[in-house]
Amino acid sequence: MTSLDELPLRPELRGRTPYGAPQLQVTHRLNTNENPHPLPAELLASLGEALGHAALELNRYPDRDAVALRTDLAAYLSRGGERVEPAQVWAANGSNEVLQQLLQAFGGAGRTALGFTPSYSMHPIISAGTGTGWIDGHRRADFTIDAEAAVAQVREVRPDVVFVTSPNNPTGTAVALQTIERLYDATEGVVVVDEAYAEFARTGTPSALALLPGRPRLVVSRTMSKAFGMAGLRLGYLAADPAVVDAVQLVRLPYHLSSLTQAAARAALAHTDALLATVAAVKEQRDRILAALPSLGLTSVPSDANFVLFGRFADASAAWKALLAHDVLVRDVGIPGWLRVTAGTPAETDAFLTALGEVAPEHRLGD
Repeated sequence: MTSLDELPLRPELRGRTPYGAPQLQVTHRLNTNENPHPLPAELLASLGEALGHAALELNRYPDRDAVALRTDLAAYLSRGGERVEPAQVWAANGSNEVLQQLLQAFGGAGRTALGFTPSYSMHPIISAGTGTGWIDGHRRADFTIDAEAAVAQVREVRPDVVFVTSPNNPTGTAVALQTIERLYDATEGVVVVDEAYAEFARTGTPSALALLPGRPRLVVSRTMSKAFGMAGLRLGYLAADPAVVDAVQLVRLPYHLSSLTQAAARAALAHTDALLATVAAVKEQRDRILAALPSLGLTSVPSDANFVLFGRFADASAAWKALLAHDVLVRDVGIPGWLRVTAGTPAETDAFLTALGEVAPEHRLGD
């Protein structure tokens, strides 16, 4: 069998490993930040009807610009009080493809992207895949962004793309709008605010959508995988100045969104209220986990997402294996001493906290 080393692979891809979380057969899978609640029956019925209708014309290419879908997404984003027009919205196969298209348009050979790590690990991976150089922008020990230091670094290295993940994955906390404003003013490049978990933010946490007016280099990316519970659909989207939408259309593949994807996404958006009704339940379990950790001798990072970064462990990998032995799968995100758990159903939270009660005394730091 031929190995990668024997192929004429690009040098910057040698030695890398693909993105992915372990896919193991366990009872409680709390490692990939999915919404644990099943889709409502009324949506399933609408999906069947919408997909059946779309299937009648599968011999034809889909609307390559997804105008109807973008109109529905703009209406959804405008519900929060910030007016978003369809011309400001672009959709693709998951927010990862949105980010890839942005880097294809604004990154590439001889250009750089900067992100504040630890953060979403796909940002540097997509950067490598598009030939964009990657620069680590660091965080404080509490995982927050030091605005002064971040602005100074951006001014010094002058990246072409700046990633700000808010709420941040894997740490969970949202970034202040003032910090995003300062980073935007410090660069001549594109600033991408990755808001995949925005719907789970604590009350009063604003979205970067509020910063879009007058900032043509600012992009806010979202997804239907998390709060909408449509991870299997693979539908991501962005909001930005219409010129940014024009730019990504220069690099998008022809007819990149299938007719079935567009139809399913529109059907889901028509049931927005029913789908987002689960968000409060997920946030309740997240806050339940946060409240329980101190009694177990553990700590956490304040979370605006549907997950919790928790620790501190003497050996996070060993603690991860111990939880797995209790039939609970969480995520080892590679931060020494810390693990990440998705907020699931009440029963899943019960199982996690019970397992953690058994594991923590042996693995927490200092014990």
